[in-house]
Amino acid sequence: MIEELLMAVAGAAAATAVYVGAAARVVKQYERGVVFRFGRLRGEVRPPGFTMILPAVDRLHKVNMQIVTMPVPAQEGITRDNVTVRVDAVVYFRVVDAAEALVRVEDYKFAVSQMAQTSLRSIIGKSDLDDLLSNREKLNQGLELMLDSPAIGWGVQIDRVEIKDVSLPETMKRSMARQAEADRERRARLINADAELQASKKLTEAAHQMADAPAALQLRLLQTVMAVAAEKNSTLVLPIPVELLRFLERATPEAPRPEPAPQAPPAPPPEPLPPIEDLTGPSVDPAA
Repeated sequence: MIEELLMAVAGAAAATAVYVGAAARVVKQYERGVVFRFGRLRGEVRPPGFTMILPAVDRLHKVNMQIVTMPVPAQEGITRDNVTVRVDAVVYFRVVDAAEALVRVEDYKFAVSQMAQTSLRSIIGKSDLDDLLSNREKLNQGLELMLDSPAIGWGVQIDRVEIKDVSLPETMKRSMARQAEADRERRARLINADAELQASKKLTEAAHQMADAPAALQLRLLQTVMAVAAEKNSTLVLPIPVELLRFLERATPEAPRPEPAPQAPPAPPPEPLPPIEDLTGPSVDPAA
């Protein structure tokens, strides 16, 4: 009797252990468990830790709640200013409602990927090339709003969207390089012209001061000669002041101009010839 009782207890314990082994589930910290009983959503989402289900009746689906990093394949499109570009991006999203992510959409990762590609192509068509190259933060925010609106109904939240790279045709790259070079050359010419204008103003002021004090010009000439002589050159160029030339010109007497030679009187016109008389007489007709 006792042996039969012990055997029954052992059998019950074994059955209980098998049942517990079949019904026991462990949900990790970054996961949530969704239970379906005969195909229907059962109860609330199971939290992390140890949980029990009914074997052969319940099905436990674990949903990862971590942030998913999904690269968006490069999309080729035409911008609003008719430039062909290839743009790729990356999407960061996570599941906020495990039950909605399983019930509302078949594969939420594939759905987010397709929606990101179509939204990226739409952003390319609505933007200019300058916005894609220099105003990416605004485009990232607009792309995030376009993705987050439908994804929130799937139990998915878009955390961030980043445009990674913008590929341009080689001809467009060369055109942009020439444009940037021309712009830099224009700025360099403007700066050079401004420097010339300022230098001319300073030289004009210096000329006025030297005109008021002629000795300043001589001092400046001596400084120039000293600067040239300090280089130990074999040839020394000595400039002559303009004032010295003008002084020599005023001091030199003018040479007398030679008087022009007298011209001969014009010859008288020739006298007219007398008229010549006709001595042949009247002509005689031989037939008369």
